[in-house]
Amino acid sequence: MECLQPRRCESQRTQGERRQPNSRMVRRRRRSVLLLLLALTVLSPLALYTDRLSVALSPTQARDFPGEIANQGRVVKTNKLNALSLETASSLKEPVGVVLRETSAESGSQELPLKKAGEHKNRVLSEVRVTADGTGSGDEELIEQVTRREGQDGTSDEQDKTTGSQRQSSSELVPLDGGSNSFKMLPWRTLAEESILETIPKQTSAKILVENSQAEGADGKSKSTVLPDTRIRNIKDQLIKAKVYLGLGAIRANSQYLRDLRQRVREVQKVLGDASKDSDLPKNANEKVKALEHMLIKGKQMQDDCSVVVKKLRAMLHSAEEQLHAHKKQTVFLTQLAAKTLPKGLHCLPLRLTNEYFSLDPARQQFPNQERLSDPNLHHYALFSDNILATAVVVNSTVLNAKHPSAHVFHIVTDRLNYAPMRMWFLSNPPGKATIEVQNIEEFTWLNDSYSPVLKQLGSQSMIDYYFRADRANSDSNLKYRNPKYLSILNHLRFYLPEIYPNLDKMVFLDDDIVVKKDLSGLWAIDMKGKVNGAVETCGESFHRFDRYLNFSNPVIAKNFDPHACGWAFGMNVFDLAEWRRQNITQIYHSWQELNQDRLLWKLGTLPPGLITFWNKTFPLNRSWHVLGLGYNPHVSSRDIERAAVIHYNGNMKPWLEIGLPKYRSYWSKYLDYDQPFLRECNINP
Repeated sequence: MECLQPRRCESQRTQGERRQPNSRMVRRRRRSVLLLLLALTVLSPLALYTDRLSVALSPTQARDFPGEIANQGRVVKTNKLNALSLETASSLKEPVGVVLRETSAESGSQELPLKKAGEHKNRVLSEVRVTADGTGSGDEELIEQVTRREGQDGTSDEQDKTTGSQRQSSSELVPLDGGSNSFKMLPWRTLAEESILETIPKQTSAKILVENSQAEGADGKSKSTVLPDTRIRNIKDQLIKAKVYLGLGAIRANSQYLRDLRQRVREVQKVLGDASKDSDLPKNANEKVKALEHMLIKGKQMQDDCSVVVKKLRAMLHSAEEQLHAHKKQTVFLTQLAAKTLPKGLHCLPLRLTNEYFSLDPARQQFPNQERLSDPNLHHYALFSDNILATAVVVNSTVLNAKHPSAHVFHIVTDRLNYAPMRMWFLSNPPGKATIEVQNIEEFTWLNDSYSPVLKQLGSQSMIDYYFRADRANSDSNLKYRNPKYLSILNHLRFYLPEIYPNLDKMVFLDDDIVVKKDLSGLWAIDMKGKVNGAVETCGESFHRFDRYLNFSNPVIAKNFDPHACGWAFGMNVFDLAEWRRQNITQIYHSWQELNQDRLLWKLGTLPPGLITFWNKTFPLNRSWHVLGLGYNPHVSSRDIERAAVIHYNGNMKPWLEIGLPKYRSYWSKYLDYDQPFLRECNINP
């Protein structure tokens, strides 16, 4: 279009030409500003992060930083780490004040006061220089320190234990700078920090965990625990290795080396001897062991075929397993044999007592206070045994711990052979103000095989063959069935208490392998709520339930009883004889014994028929009344023993036998006077 006003059009063209350079300059400036802002955005975080790292890390840590960043980058998110303020190693301090330990929802949180600074144990993960002797040295860097306050009883929260073990297993040793002896411990926090950070906000209280893997010494250096038999273990390993070499063909072909190696083995075996700890080794032990190690190095050079060594080791392992099995079988046999064998002293004692008893005048063979035997207001005990010493301990321990000894009456029943010596013992050693009665089981003429099914079974030839003639086809191979107590009517006499003592309404039954530690008068004050038998339940372990004692594959048992029902213990039982008579318990016992004449319901003992007879008729007593296991379990809690009213040596390791557990024998032996003339004459010692 042609311009109608030339001057005005010229002026507009001039102004447009002037604006074009200005717009280019503005765009150039804007571009520069954007580039500058972009550079600041990229460089400022790097500068800030580098500055913070220079504060957080010491010079030694800065040297190892690339490895740490690589390790953290595998697991931990950067934004999570940046959310925590970094601290210098010197700024880490021990917590002070009160720490809240998380407990169950019902109990809430508990406040645990911390110890003074420096008293609690800590865990320091640091760079360790492993030297030739196995001790750590070098620059120690503080990586992480966490503390946990343990309870006064020496135990901690189970969850804390699990967390601590997982964290400890998460740490690992990584070689530094390619060296073979330089390692760096990577802290568990780098491997689990993300999950910890996510968990902390959800907790209702702060929880401080402790790692007690090492205890600090007075000088601040950690001390590792060294076993007292470390050297002995190493020596035995060397001997095993030498025995392997002695059986290899390449070694046996070299007669000179074979003689030298055998000589070194004999020398080391002589040095080792019966030593059980390193301090027992003689001074020349190191010299002999080094000589053997030198010979083994030569043997390794002569035998380079690993497959031959592996075959030899497998053969030795198989042989050792066979020997172990044979030794275990022999141990079981010898233990059963020792349990039923009468020691020489216990065989001598009744002979001496019998001779003394029959030398007495008939008037001196009687016990005093016989009018108390039927007094229902007194505390009556039933004790059936043919062991004189064991019976004496039961009576003595009961009387010595009784508040009112004159209120206690002991009814003892024994067999014909031990009747006279049992009476003589208590005539010459009267139990203070307590009353004693000793009866002969053969005086119970009413107890015969026509009345008692179990008496008929015990006297049958089939029962004798089953228990004692292992060569018969119907005999059981279990060694515990060889014990004569299973054929003794004394063992089953506890099921006839109402018939033996018709004038009594309540009794306490005691086994002869127990010790009374406290006054038992409180047993007569227990309200048994219509139950017949008061006993301590033993179902703390799974093998003390009904299916352990009864054959639940038999439909008669499976129909009438619960396999998971809680068992209980004979040994210290309270029997309500009046309720016994009312419920006709003896007839229930007889009916079950008749059903078991072919031994398909249970095999042996008195506990299985007791569990059946008193099914739903047993009142559970407090566990402190009766603590069991001292005849087989070396780990019975000392606290339970101290709190117990009665301790029971059930099992084969009776305290009067040499196989008895030594740690428990003193509880039993302190109730015997070993200066008593009969014990000295029979050489019976504690």
